[in-house]
Amino acid sequence: SLCVCVCGDRSKEVSVFAMVDAGAGRAAWLAAAALLLAALGNRLYVSIQPQEPRRCGSPGGAPVTAPRVRARDGRFLAYAETGVPRADARYKIVMAHGFTGSRHDVLRLRTSEELLKELAVYVVGYDRAGYGESDPNPGRSPKTEAHDIEDLADALELGRRFYVVGFSLGGHAVWGSLKYIPGRLAGAALIASVVNYRWPGFPRNLSAEAFYQQDVGDQWSIRVAYYAPWLLNWWMKQTWLPSSTVAKGTVSLPNRLDAQLREQAISTGAFLERIKVATQQGVHESLYRDMLVMFGKWEFDPMDLQPAPFPVHLWQGDEDGLVPVALQRHICRRLSWIEYHELKETGHYLTAVPGFGDLLLKTLLL
Repeated sequence: SLCVCVCGDRSKEVSVFAMVDAGAGRAAWLAAAALLLAALGNRLYVSIQPQEPRRCGSPGGAPVTAPRVRARDGRFLAYAETGVPRADARYKIVMAHGFTGSRHDVLRLRTSEELLKELAVYVVGYDRAGYGESDPNPGRSPKTEAHDIEDLADALELGRRFYVVGFSLGGHAVWGSLKYIPGRLAGAALIASVVNYRWPGFPRNLSAEAFYQQDVGDQWSIRVAYYAPWLLNWWMKQTWLPSSTVAKGTVSLPNRLDAQLREQAISTGAFLERIKVATQQGVHESLYRDMLVMFGKWEFDPMDLQPAPFPVHLWQGDEDGLVPVALQRHICRRLSWIEYHELKETGHYLTAVPGFGDLLLKTLLL
């Protein structure tokens, strides 16, 4: 019986050691799994972080070549001018460039020198935050865009009231100005201004129909910008994921003139040079920040704006491959105080249409 007892005790001892070994094995596997997950998590975190912007004038950054003024928060805003001298101007206009643009787009309006002199018009274009030679603003929004316009106007002493014009995605700077600094405006114009498909003022079926007409890559980029803005920088760099055809320059352009202009810009190298100037401080605080601001969550719905006590115009081509004309029509039906101009057989690049620059100024100012 003693042997039985000893054997019995030894079997229990073996069982206990087996349990300890099993527990230690599970703990080791859990620890290894935790370490693996931590490593993967750290790698993911690092991969989704945008590169630090290379500020102009800083070590490693491009040199400052443009005149600049300081915004209220200390950031620099670079600008370019055209038209008559400021001191001689009767009309003063601030222009906000579009996606991949810069302060130099002030010259793309192609307004005749004769008309600028006849009407005594001064026009200033500026690099929106993070573009060209203007300092980045990670907190950029339609509100800060409006404040940048106001700060630029005050620094240049444009007076109590001035005009604002926004091209394409730069239209959100005009919407921001109408919302936050209406008392500073003498008039405003939106030129083929990009829309946010989730503005509450759009009927759901109308915005959904327009949204699904976009390329799959653009749909996904817009979704990420809205639902997971922290992921956009990583998403846009993955060649195996569907991403913005607008950013890549491959968006479908149904209008013949638009397609010709893009082909010409690509073949001459002008397209790449334009991108180079726009993104010289980094692609995140220029192009990607634009996408986050335009297609993210807005503080207001433009279709809830109160009527402006000054002229506001919206120009749109009926063959625009970037901005659905149906949504622009709805906006202007909701905001009947905006004068809507729809150009037939015309695409997105309205400033390339012969005579458009002069027509815009005459309509806005006279």
